[in-house]
Amino acid sequence: MLNVKNTMVDILLSFIAPHPCSGCGILGYTFCDNCKYNIISEAFSCCIVCGKPNNKNVCYNHNLAFQQAYIVGERSGVLQRLIGSFKFRNVKEAALPLAELLRDRLPRLSRQYVIVPIPTIPAHIRERGYDHMELIAERLASLTHSSVARVLTRREMHVQHRSSREERLIQAQSAFTVESMLSPELTYILLDDIITTGATIQYAAQLLKDAGAKDIWVAAIARQPLD
Repeated sequence: MLNVKNTMVDILLSFIAPHPCSGCGILGYTFCDNCKYNIISEAFSCCIVCGKPNNKNVCYNHNLAFQQAYIVGERSGVLQRLIGSFKFRNVKEAALPLAELLRDRLPRLSRQYVIVPIPTIPAHIRERGYDHMELIAERLASLTHSSVARVLTRREMHVQHRSSREERLIQAQSAFTVESMLSPELTYILLDDIITTGATIQYAAQLLKDAGAKDIWVAAIARQPLD
């Protein structure tokens, strides 16, 4: 549920000290419609695991638990600045334009679709003062008339920044748990902010499948290949 009091405070602050657009710099918009269109107009069409061209963003030879993926774009330029403002500069208002970018990438959703955010590490929530993934999930659900289910519980608190590919794969295998059975009648959309190796999403999707989910999609704001 959205915190109405905090939302009103954010709106008031946006009038007192408006943020510039992450794209063109115009005041009053965290991300203006013109800059938003510039990102959405360019289709993202490559496998989120290996990076090979693919119009469903998934190579089926990887034997993944999810069927397809939707990515806004590569983590670079304007999109990188918008994500950075949201995660590291306390620009909470950026949750809405990020959710709008995801909505415009996804097909039309309904009540049969359930958004499952990847749980944020508690230390990062304390550092930012908010759970950035929950904010995006709530706004995306509101925009698409779908729902949010926090069915994943984080067990490990590893920070993946600067971890190698092998370390990320090991960490992801024990990072989460699902403590309830899921409906095979619903489509579950795993939501993450940035996909690097795809390890987190792969193992999270397998957990949902093991818990009874049949149709599993992935949605993420950006893909960033591991350096």
